[in-house]
Amino acid sequence: MRSFVYGGLPSRVVFGAGAVRQLPAEVERLGAKRVLMISTPGRAAMVSKLGLQAAGTFDKAVMHTPIAVVEEAREMARTVRADCCVAVGGGSTIGFGKAIALTSGLPVLAVPTTYSGSEMTTIWGMSEKNTKKTGRDPKVLPRTVIYDPELTLDLPPAVSAASGMNAIAHCVEALYSHDGNPIVSLMAEEGIRALSKSLPSIIRDPKNLESRSEALYGAWLAGATISTTSVALHHKLCHVLGGLGLPHAETHAIVLPHAVRYNYDAAREAMARAERALGAQPAFQAIYELEAKLGIPMKLSGIGMKEADLERAARIATEAPYPNPRKVEYAPVLELLRNAYEGRRPS
Repeated sequence: MRSFVYGGLPSRVVFGAGAVRQLPAEVERLGAKRVLMISTPGRAAMVSKLGLQAAGTFDKAVMHTPIAVVEEAREMARTVRADCCVAVGGGSTIGFGKAIALTSGLPVLAVPTTYSGSEMTTIWGMSEKNTKKTGRDPKVLPRTVIYDPELTLDLPPAVSAASGMNAIAHCVEALYSHDGNPIVSLMAEEGIRALSKSLPSIIRDPKNLESRSEALYGAWLAGATISTTSVALHHKLCHVLGGLGLPHAETHAIVLPHAVRYNYDAAREAMARAERALGAQPAFQAIYELEAKLGIPMKLSGIGMKEADLERAARIATEAPYPNPRKVEYAPVLELLRNAYEGRRPS
């Protein structure tokens, strides 16, 4: 066995149906008195029913955390003298909590309602002028995470599928990360298994609480894997495309089988673990077929990508070196993006 370093991150997880009812007690456990609630406009009504007296509510969270909106949220936190942020929603909402914590140090309590996994990481991201900047900082890691599968029962099947495939992408990249380790690989393989098993069931029966629980469990593992390992080509490409305004989860889902094909021959041990979890091989085709079964959009062209931006995206993704199993080069990356743009079945 090769040498490795594993650094577990200090977060508290409360998991189970009905767990959100423990929210007031968990806020009190943090010693917070003046809570800023954060949500998207669509979640505002749900947030108001959580039984928590808040000092203020910011309900303008949007995808890719635009810096102008982030500054508005930060100002509200200062105005209400918040001593804690409670983010209820998906990766976009939790991203706003992280953005506030980045400059203020306020503790964040996350209540995920999708499968993004952002709640388990120190990764933050903000966008400005068609460019998305990301980084890592321990200050942004939520202190407590409440996973309640009942809150995901109304998540539309299409959103569930894309969000779940985004989580699988976290696991896949953790399996071949240059700074991975056996503990992370165990979690990543189990995360792929849990998600690939539960997502088709959710599409058939969105109200199936057992399937929702299994998917949320997989998402937790996915977030935990990426929290202590580096990302590679797949996430780099998706961050570039996110800066162009493409939807986060759908972009990750569409790019994933093509990024896996790109790295397949250079990361055979990782791919074998992914195939064991998926129950099919090769991994890139198994992922593509799973996404087709889930009804996920299969083409970047179908979610707003412009053909004219393909070369620019490939150039940005290859201009600075970063660890990846296979050397990152412009021509093959451009081919990868073109295949994803056209929705070709990888072969």
